[in-house]
Amino acid sequence: MKEAVKLIAFDADDTLWVNEPHYRGAEQAYVEILSRYVEHDDLATRLYQTEVKNLNLFGYGAKGYMLSMIETALELTQYQIDGRDIDRIIQLGKEVLSYPIEILPQVRETLETLQGRYPLMVITKGDLLDQESKVARSGLADYFGRIDVVSEKDPATYGRLFSQLGRAPQEVLMVGNSLKSDILPVLEIGGHACHVDPGYEGWVHEQVTEQCLAEHRFHSFDNISKVLTLL
Repeated sequence: MKEAVKLIAFDADDTLWVNEPHYRGAEQAYVEILSRYVEHDDLATRLYQTEVKNLNLFGYGAKGYMLSMIETALELTQYQIDGRDIDRIIQLGKEVLSYPIEILPQVRETLETLQGRYPLMVITKGDLLDQESKVARSGLADYFGRIDVVSEKDPATYGRLFSQLGRAPQEVLMVGNSLKSDILPVLEIGGHACHVDPGYEGWVHEQVTEQCLAEHRFHSFDNISKVLTLL
């Protein structure tokens, strides 16, 4: 791999900085609000179902998440939820949009080591303004020659981006925490990929089956600095 790689691409959320725990914290507060109105076995599952239903309309990110929270709350309470609680749900969404960035362990040191040795870029999906804000707040932007925010991470998207950069997939190493979005699509088009586990559970929508994983070979580490052993 060392000789083949000419470009390294990084995912952002939960690869460079902590993200998913902020959503789970908002979800817990949201369930507490709705629990005062309805008895439901799994309010979080009902919210997730609304999120998935709305992905084609809202895409990924905190704004779509907030709208899905409001929609679910209205439906489950039969539109009886108090306006003050709707306002609290909106505040939860705003908190997810503006949380302080916590860089994951060894990220900055790893980027410092790779900078100058390889061209580095970010490929992240979600709301453009939200993702650009997180990159700016992270203080990591100067490590990357290019930052792309895409609506979906699939083989076609990766292929298009790599082609724009004049790189064959075989010349690219993708580093990310999501097997579904960061690893498998890149492997499918012939690229290299390295999975980095942030140490906490990811979004259920990003999970894949063991059978799917068995069809591919890739490196998986518990710390991003171990990517350096491949290069």
